Amino acid sequence: MSFSNQSCSNPSTFLLTGVPGLESQHIWIAIPLYIMYIITLLGNGAVLFVVKLDVTLHEPMYYFLSMLAVIDLVFSTAVVPKMLSVFWLDDREISYEFCFLQMFFILFLTAMESGVLLAMAIDRYVAICKPLRYKAILTNPKIALMGLLSLARGVTVVPPLTCLLTSLSYCRTNVIPHSYCDHVTVVELATTDTSVSDLYSIVVATGLVGADAICIAFSYGMILHSLLRLPSHEARHKAFSTCSSHIGVILLFYVGGILPMYVHMIRISVPRHIFVLFDDLYFVLTPMLNPVIYGMKTKQIRKQILKLFCPRKLFAEVTI
Repeated sequence: MSFSNQSCSNPSTFLLTGVPGLESQHIWIAIPLYIMYIITLLGNGAVLFVVKLDVTLHEPMYYFLSMLAVIDLVFSTAVVPKMLSVFWLDDREISYEFCFLQMFFILFLTAMESGVLLAMAIDRYVAICKPLRYKAILTNPKIALMGLLSLARGVTVVPPLTCLLTSLSYCRTNVIPHSYCDHVTVVELATTDTSVSDLYSIVVATGLVGADAICIAFSYGMILHSLLRLPSHEARHKAFSTCSSHIGVILLFYVGGILPMYVHMIRISVPRHIFVLFDDLYFVLTPMLNPVIYGMKTKQIRKQILKLFCPRKLFAEVTI
């Protein structure tokens, strides 16, 4: 008799394997992940501290940066500490409830971050293409509404998927061949039909995140069109450098977040350790790069951070 026809109870705990096939290298894999996680905490924390401290930064762009920093802090902290405990302490056990809670936070924060990245692209479009109407268009109530809409999207689309996943039976094994409770990997353990949850995941990822990506691409396309009309070659070069950095981080977020799901759905054969390493890196690389690209490349934030953490003489030399 097949598992799907048997009555069974779900396991009370799951066991995370870390990186399958590379267990002997866990301690070395964890070192760069730990360093990047610390940089993530310091970088995003510094952005939040500086924006709160300096009243001149209480403007739309910096509000969106703060939203992104909060999401990145929670996003990485929901996964990386447990991941490191697997690698360094061999603490592989994770409760059934916490596993799905971790999965919920990952999906929820991914949906939120996509919305905030779209809001930031709109902010840059208005600032560059309609500078004279910037303050009239992006008022504080509209900024708050954009933040609430990003939150509402996550609240709307993620709980149904979580309910679908928890309704499945996981009788075959409680061993998750991954470093955290990855949605795609956990679904592979299910012993009942997953077609409904798979279809829902595809529709939400393609419809929601895909629409955001198209709107962001359109916004940056209009921005680049405006930049090409700048008279100064130096100004164009500087603006292109900033935009290309932003686009690189956005591509990393969308490709890294969605590609594994499509690989699973299409049944493309990828070595498990490559799949897991890619996922692990994604959870520290994007949150680490966001404050560097969006924060430190912003002159006002860079200036305030240098003022706080550099000696006065060195600060004067750096800002000249």
